[in-house]
Amino acid sequence: METLKVSGKSRPNAVAGAIAALLRSAGEVEVQAIGPEAVNQAVKAIAIARGYIIPENLDLHTQPAFVKLDIGGEERTAVKFAVKGVKIP
Repeated sequence: METLKVSGKSRPNAVAGAIAALLRSAGEVEVQAIGPEAVNQAVKAIAIARGYIIPENLDLHTQPAFVKLDIGGEERTAVKFAVKGVKIP
């Protein structure tokens, strides 16, 4: 599964485009964010991506979870969103 890492400075529309493209091609994507600004941008991007794929009879389902990451030898807690594409009949 492809992992997209979102920062507080990420542009939600750009991340949404990447999410939508991966949902179309692979059917799933993982979005990771560390910190409140990054989580905010990630949530906005997921909402925007849903708007991109709905006209194609594709919806999404997401499950948020916490995950521990090792960044530069330091353990950090990230919010991980497992996003899966769902066909609309």
